[in-house]
Order: sequence, then C-alpha cells, then structure tokens
Amino acid sequence: MTQWRRKGKDEVYTPEEIEARLKAELPKWTFEDGWIRRKYKTSGWKGTLMVVNTVGHLAEAAWHHPDLNVSYAFVTVKLMNHAAKGITEKDFALAKKIEEVLMWQPGQDAEAALEGTPDDPRFKYLKYD
Repeated sequence: MTQWRRKGKDEVYTPEEIEARLKAELPKWTFEDGWIRRKYKTSGWKGTLMVVNTVGHLAEAAWHHPDLNVSYAFVTVKLMNHAAKGITEKDFALAKKIEEVLMWQPGQDAEAALEGTPDDPRFKYLKYD
C-alpha cells in the first residue's frame, strides 16, 4: 500500500497518494482523468435538484467549486483544484463534507428525534449506498 502524508492545502497529491486516500477515506469516490469524482443516484428530478442545491451550498460556503454533471436521476460531482492543477487537500475536505451531508440518514444515527424520510417511493429522493 502506498503511504501518503497530509499536505498543505494547495500542494498537489500524486496519483498513488490520491488512490490511497480515496480507498481509506472516501471509498465510493474514484480518481479519473485528473479529478476525484462520485456519482450520486437519485429517484428523479426533484431529488437531483436537492442534491445539486446541497452541493452548491457546501461548495459556496467552502469557496471551492466542483464541476457537476446533472441528469434526471443522478448527479456526478467532480473535484480538482484548478489553481493548483491537481488534487489538493481542499478537494478531499470538500468531498468528505459532501459525502457526510448527502449520505446522512437521520433514522440511522443517534438522534432519535429525527426519524428520516419514510420508506415510501413517493418520498425517497436519494438512493443511499
């Protein structure tokens, strides 16, 4: 296994370091064509818009903006630090925040007051994996 060290926020990771980080920290994300990316499947247009708006809010708050591929029932998020011309700590940090927020399922955590979306196709908007 390739070892990696955490770098400064604008230092570029090598492809081997990127693959190791993804495997350890973001196993649903992949490294392809210079980007780290993740495809989120939704139950339709309404869910897709909710995902896009959530990612948009997080990206704007972080001031680090991904490329998005948006379709009826999925959103692909692609991250790369354009200024640094590669994958940096900023990309990993935003990917982790996106993953944490989008994959949160209230009914499956310690916060019992929030039961989560009913198990009914009329209300499901994101396909959790």
